[in-house]
Amino acid sequence: MGHRVEPGLYSLGEPDNGSPVFVTANYTLSFDALRSSLSGISCYILVIDTRGINVWCAAGKGTFGTEELIRRIGVTGLAGVVSHRKLILPQLGAPGVAAFEVRKRSGFQVEYGPVRAADIPEYMKGHKATKEMRNVRFSLADRLVLVPVEVNHLLLPMIIAAIAAYLAGGITFAGALVSAMLAGVVLFPALLPWLPTKDFSTKGLILGLLVWIPFGWLALNDASILQLWQRGAYVLVYLLAMPAITSYLALNFTGSTPFTSRTGVKREISTYIPVMAGMVTISVIIVVILVFVKLMGWS
Repeated sequence: MGHRVEPGLYSLGEPDNGSPVFVTANYTLSFDALRSSLSGISCYILVIDTRGINVWCAAGKGTFGTEELIRRIGVTGLAGVVSHRKLILPQLGAPGVAAFEVRKRSGFQVEYGPVRAADIPEYMKGHKATKEMRNVRFSLADRLVLVPVEVNHLLLPMIIAAIAAYLAGGITFAGALVSAMLAGVVLFPALLPWLPTKDFSTKGLILGLLVWIPFGWLALNDASILQLWQRGAYVLVYLLAMPAITSYLALNFTGSTPFTSRTGVKREISTYIPVMAGMVTISVIIVVILVFVKLMGWS
């Protein structure tokens, strides 16, 4: 299931038929953020199936949308659980939901709560959002909260890749690969506002290039590699592979931000993924040649 919560209707505290109903995505972080912010409030949480994608990105993709919301209202039998007909949705879900259509077909009125789940207790006092509650922020803390999840998701592939890299090219090669991957999931979200260019892919390429510098220097000055051309080959491998890996992982981060668009992400994927794939392919070919030369004793 990964980062997914089972869609359905959840109870928090001791709700009755007059308790409020909050709607969220079945992305674990979205669900947990809402649930933790509702501490002390007896209510229902209606989790709709966004395929494990956060509210903002799912709204852009259409999975946090009108049809799924109406369907989930029916599947859970919500009309028989509560006596009122009001749903409180996150503001960032608005692009995907046609409120008038939801009311027409389900009888439930859509009310948009604040951007941040942490503001819900204050919002519930009068069901009115202040200007600050409507402002979309994406601070360092907001960006770093995703890091543990991404690192955990990447941990096993990273270990496998590091072992393979160590066997193929030694400790420096393994370190370069791990550094490129960590740069994409740790450094990138931290440094996002300060990295030049608009596209996440090119931001990632630039960050990967910066991370490459010390490893390129180490490869060029590696006394254990006698042939200068082999040192140069490793420098080239790092130069091609590291920025590509960092950039790819950075591109994945578009789904967690509140300011990327669906069309923009599609454009980046079609433009840069082939470039990244080409860079990695060339670097793999070079590594195969280097390993072959070493096995044949030609170095």
